[in-house]
Amino acid sequence: MRLFHLTSRTQGVCRNALKNFFSSSSSKLPTQAAPSLITERNNKNSSSRSPSFPNKNAPMLSLYRRISPVGDPDISIVPVLDQWVREGRKVDQDSLNNIIKSLKKYNRFKHALEISEWMTDKRYIPPTKGDIMSRLHLIYKVHGLQKAEEFYNNISQIFKGFQVDIALLNIYSQEKSIDKAETIMHKLRDIGLTTPLPYNILSRIYYSVKNYKKMDALFQEMETKGIHGDKYSYALRLNFYASTRNTEGLNKTMEIMEANPNVDMDCDTYIIATNAFLKVGLVEKGFELLKQVEKLAIGNKDKYKTLNTVLKMYAELGEKDEVYRIWNILKKETIYNTGYRNMIRSLLKSDDIEGAEVICKEWETRDLSYDFRVIDDLIDCYVKKGDLGKAEDVIKCGIEKGGTPTFRTWFCLMIGYFEGNRVLEGVEAMKNATRCFRVLQYEEGVKNKLVIVLEYLERGGKLEDVEGFMNLLEVEGVFSSIVCGRLLDLIKNETSKC
Repeated sequence: MRLFHLTSRTQGVCRNALKNFFSSSSSKLPTQAAPSLITERNNKNSSSRSPSFPNKNAPMLSLYRRISPVGDPDISIVPVLDQWVREGRKVDQDSLNNIIKSLKKYNRFKHALEISEWMTDKRYIPPTKGDIMSRLHLIYKVHGLQKAEEFYNNISQIFKGFQVDIALLNIYSQEKSIDKAETIMHKLRDIGLTTPLPYNILSRIYYSVKNYKKMDALFQEMETKGIHGDKYSYALRLNFYASTRNTEGLNKTMEIMEANPNVDMDCDTYIIATNAFLKVGLVEKGFELLKQVEKLAIGNKDKYKTLNTVLKMYAELGEKDEVYRIWNILKKETIYNTGYRNMIRSLLKSDDIEGAEVICKEWETRDLSYDFRVIDDLIDCYVKKGDLGKAEDVIKCGIEKGGTPTFRTWFCLMIGYFEGNRVLEGVEAMKNATRCFRVLQYEEGVKNKLVIVLEYLERGGKLEDVEGFMNLLEVEGVFSSIVCGRLLDLIKNETSKC
């Protein structure tokens, strides 16, 4: 099932609908509506969770513990910082920067920016070029491109230079602003370039917009100037040759990489290479490289993560025997929820439902937290095959064992109910989906659209608007024509009673 983002304008409409929906105490749905499979559990917003502080410095750990609970970005943490100083406590640059890094890790960019600005504004700590570079990135994340450019233009010449220019180039890369990125690149060329970093960033922009001609020109420029590429440069070249189906370029680049002692041929690099060769249909070479990944992974500190990636790649290739072989290697050590989820998903790609069920039962016997994300793929599989009974049983069992269904759990069940003509139960599943606090970024748009559908059900509205919105959902692949038809019938029936 494909989940889609909303446009900014539609997201605003959805947020208003969300507020109205949850503030409404009345319902126009029939009183005979089937009860939901589960009552909503009390969940805490995951954004309020306190990440662990990376620094062992006890006093600054205490400061972090004061900052961490302030999860709402609209609540300033400056008073917390001011109070800390009023108590006669010290602040040091390294510890504050560690707090900023930790906040950034959890996407708390506004609070990270407040600390960065507080350090300078209160004149406790003079900024470095690294601080200015970090500030530029945070301003972009919090206030957008225009404010980031204003900040850059007002930076003192003392702080301007390669680091800050690279930070701005990275921002333009995220924005896919080719003209502005090329302007910065021209400036960097004028001061002299000896590192592949800016070339890598600009190449990434060209690759993202499929401007392969300019990408190739950058490669040629690097060679002409004698700027040696790193593993990221060559990874971009591999992707470039794969996208242009240039097998000769792929093979030549791979030979250069493996022969160059300055290129770090780690597991990630080999995985990128494997994907590139598989993309152009060179399966035998792809298998050869996957075996190389396995060898490197055995003595790697990220062995667990890497072998899980290898397992997924074998699943994509339909190599079920290889999937089980890697799984048996992984089983020699402790396997966590992500590993079981990965294995279940991989087996379902080969339609090995029985195998996935065996892994699911094995997972349930382990002393691990009951995470519905592990079994969401299995639930989705049952729903698509029309076996709603099994899907319901798995969900009930999970709830009894202390698990909390995810947005995807309810969304899959909702689709199954509607397509099975169990419309009222579908509406209840839809309600449960909208009540989920923990929603992935790509699910937010769909969740908000479900809220709008519920608004039509709860409050009514112009029928032509309802039909237009349902058509949009069908075109975007959120709902099938069957689901849209049954929802429209329900809305029409409820509207006629008003």
